[in-house]
Amino acid sequence: MTVALPLSPDHLLDAPLPQLLAETGAEIIDSAIPDRDFFGAAVQRKNGDVLLAMPAGRSELEHETMARYLLAQVFDVDLPKLPAPFTTTEI
Repeated sequence: MTVALPLSPDHLLDAPLPQLLAETGAEIIDSAIPDRDFFGAAVQRKNGDVLLAMPAGRSELEHETMARYLLAQVFDVDLPKLPAPFTTTEI
């Protein structure tokens, strides 16, 4: 199932994460980056699918929060910026 884009902030924040991942064509993979200040990265493939590279071993709250925030960045969903020390960089 795919969700009509653009995603609403309410849907992005309220939908169960597995449902949100399926709707957006996103997949979470473990990142090999060992830096404790790294919270995740999103890559949108040419076919529209999204890879979320997330550090393993983090709390469920951090994992869910960062996955949703990264999806918001990819799909241009208007959410408030994360507080310091979090930063995002678009390449």
